[in-house]
Amino acid sequence: MTDGAAQHDIDVGDGLTIHVETRGRGSPLVLLHGFTGSSRTWHALGAALEDRFTTIAVDLPGHGRSGAPADPARYAIARFGDDLARVLDALRVDRAAILGYSFGGRTALRFALAHPERVTHLVLEGASPGIDDPAERLERHAADDALADRIERQSIARFVEEWERLPLWASQERLTPAARAALRDERLRNQPHGLANSLRGAGAAIEASVFPALPGLRVPTLLLAGALDTKYVAEGERMAGAIPDATLCIIPDAGHAVHVEQPAAFAAAVASFLAGHVTSARDTLRHAPGAPAR
Repeated sequence: MTDGAAQHDIDVGDGLTIHVETRGRGSPLVLLHGFTGSSRTWHALGAALEDRFTTIAVDLPGHGRSGAPADPARYAIARFGDDLARVLDALRVDRAAILGYSFGGRTALRFALAHPERVTHLVLEGASPGIDDPAERLERHAADDALADRIERQSIARFVEEWERLPLWASQERLTPAARAALRDERLRNQPHGLANSLRGAGAAIEASVFPALPGLRVPTLLLAGALDTKYVAEGERMAGAIPDATLCIIPDAGHAVHVEQPAAFAAAVASFLAGHVTSARDTLRHAPGAPAR
């Protein structure tokens, strides 16, 4: 047991085992972490929601305690969609709410488009439908390949130091030393070849953007972003305009990882949405002290 969670290692076939942690009781809620994360990302959220939901926290391929195949093609998001369906089958879950953060958000979105019959609600935190511009995709593909090579050449500790210096995480400098140490420890527990192959097989530039498919998404969707994460606020606004049943929630005083920087507000927004009570947080943002103008 870890943090009150039950542990499952599920063979999904073709050389891959997926590690899952479940906890709580109530309606099932699948949790998909971001790049360099693991199911540990969701320990606090699982504890906050355990009286109302059964959380199903999944280690994505190449992360945490899931398998890390040698073939990058085995990490493809489309293939993982089928893997996740097998995980739900193994847990005897017909339909579930799906929550994904960043890389996990792209994964969750594609799962909802490919398997809408398995999804009751969709929550996307700091997520994008993909890169629309072909030239930008090529540039990102080259950058991800170069990063994958560096991850394999250097120690995991050296890579994590590089990763934590990205401007994307600037707002996390305000976290307590204990919170930052916990994030670092989670990242350090990953294997370099797993992270590298995740980039090669499931990086943001591998698949074309699914933005054109969003008007056909018939799942109630909550789009969450931190007010300080201006890129993903804009992505959330764009997706909210395309998804028929979407709620956009902007959390003040948070960057890319809202669940880390404002965990109570994040848990409240998710729980309210799943209970059918969420209203858009645009007004919250507008009146929040110190909220940036938009």
